[in-house]
Amino acid sequence: MKKLLVVLLTVFCVFSLVGCGGSSNDEGTADAGDGTVTIKLGGSGPLTGDTAVYGKAVENAAKLAVKEINESDSKIKFDFKFEDDEADTEKAITAYSSLYDWGMQLSLFTVTSGSGANVAALYDEDKIFALTPSGSSTALAYTDTTNYKGNFQMCFTDPNQGVASADYMKTKFADKKIAVIYKNDDVYSAGVYEKFDAQSKANGLNVVYVGSFTADTSTDFSSQLQGAKDAGADLVYLPIYYQPASIILKQASDKDYAPIFFGIDGMDGILTLENFDTSLAEGVYLLTPFAADATDDATVHFVTAFEAEYNEEPNQFAADAYDCVYAIKQALENIGVDNIDADNLYEPMVAQFNSMTFNGITGTNVTWAENGEVSKAPKAVVITNGVYVSAD
Repeated sequence: MKKLLVVLLTVFCVFSLVGCGGSSNDEGTADAGDGTVTIKLGGSGPLTGDTAVYGKAVENAAKLAVKEINESDSKIKFDFKFEDDEADTEKAITAYSSLYDWGMQLSLFTVTSGSGANVAALYDEDKIFALTPSGSSTALAYTDTTNYKGNFQMCFTDPNQGVASADYMKTKFADKKIAVIYKNDDVYSAGVYEKFDAQSKANGLNVVYVGSFTADTSTDFSSQLQGAKDAGADLVYLPIYYQPASIILKQASDKDYAPIFFGIDGMDGILTLENFDTSLAEGVYLLTPFAADATDDATVHFVTAFEAEYNEEPNQFAADAYDCVYAIKQALENIGVDNIDADNLYEPMVAQFNSMTFNGITGTNVTWAENGEVSKAPKAVVITNGVYVSAD
């Protein structure tokens, strides 16, 4: 934990009687006398602030999965702790430090990409296996010079979302004139757009307008919408989060501009945004790995259990988090309770995720590359009568 000590000056940890090691706390693997092993599972995300809908969805779904597993006959059990990092890069370091001191042995990493990119090296240095449900930037898993081999993703990476969006449009909207509005100072949005731009050209899509904005210009989209309208765009691609998307939908309506709007996973949550007129989102497409109206047994069980527990329909972030916990459980069971060494979970977990296949509610036959990227098929949903329904 060299880097963390330097960054945070956590001198207390050096002298703490319980120690500062994330994998040295034996309480995390206490044998209850029945052959079970309990693992300390941590994670952080925004539980307050503008993106709290994402963090709460992840925390709630993870709690649900932990509850189900702990009440099952599995020999793997979890002690779960989730910290509020407010989607702030510096607070993500504080959250990581708290989880490390608690004795975190495995992690759901972070919910947002910015936070995850800021602590990715810490997970790597401290050899704590981490599986993020929703941090889509490749910076969580690798950089141009480094592969964080224990950092994995359950969600599509930003490049994959951009490519998948262009491929879907080629199949479904090849005849449309397409406009793009993205946030150029956000690693998430810019990363998706970069790959979409390349793939849209390769696919021969007719992109007639590209507009961008920054954090300082995220309340007035009149010029971008007018540019798209003047260019004759009948589909507007929004690789952005739902807050600015909600403003764009409102301002487009005020302009009597009604193209097809097409978003990605960051759009998920727009229907629960406070004071948002959900009728404005009618007909919006989202590319996502999860559709709450799917009729397979696993999805029906998850949606029913989540709604019973939290009185709301789960979004994609919740679904990915639920899958994260069950994928971690599968890997631990593959290792075998008798073979689990709580002080050395890193290498065995990496080996499992580099080789196993997982079937979950956000995808079947899910696998991971050695760089931590997930491979699974995306799904398209469209908002109809205020709910997500399959677009295909």
